[in-house]
Amino acid sequence: MNQPLQSLEQLLDRVSQSTRDNDQVSVGMVIESVGSRSFGPMLMLIGITLFSPLSGLPGMSIFMGSFVLLIAVQILIGRKQFWLPHFILNRSIGRRKLQKALHWLNKPARSIDRVLKPRLTFLVRNGGSYGIASLCIVVGLCMPFMELVPFSSSAAGLALLALGLALVVHDGLLVLLALGAFSATLILIVANIL
Repeated sequence: MNQPLQSLEQLLDRVSQSTRDNDQVSVGMVIESVGSRSFGPMLMLIGITLFSPLSGLPGMSIFMGSFVLLIAVQILIGRKQFWLPHFILNRSIGRRKLQKALHWLNKPARSIDRVLKPRLTFLVRNGGSYGIASLCIVVGLCMPFMELVPFSSSAAGLALLALGLALVVHDGLLVLLALGAFSATLILIVANIL
């Protein structure tokens, strides 16, 4: 359980193993099972949400931007695990539903793990995580402006998904791809506003 995670498949296995003895699994239990790698999955979740059609809902960019800022600030202050209010941490789901979702995610995780691997790790480990947090702060602060430009929050979601994956599998190449995607989004926003 103390070994560092190296892949998405290991992440899913750890969540599955640590929650198998409970009938109800809370958000807090899942975050605790992931430990210091909980920032990556949270960024991935926000990225997937923004990349989905939900990003078109009014106010979604601002709402998700505030979560991105919450994550980034916690990385910058050196927290080892993502903090959420107790009313969110206490929310729970049935173990069977969670196991079914984890089983469904195993195949895509295996496919992603074949492509991603630890490389350019200086971009994700130690000081590199502060660079990722700084980029997340810029993304979070730009989110309100993304309400004005259609589909720009989807591109930012893709960048956040890449950053989350980079933190989980230590693939610095994803950080560079996220930086490119967000730079293109920023240019698009500036061009449409001016």
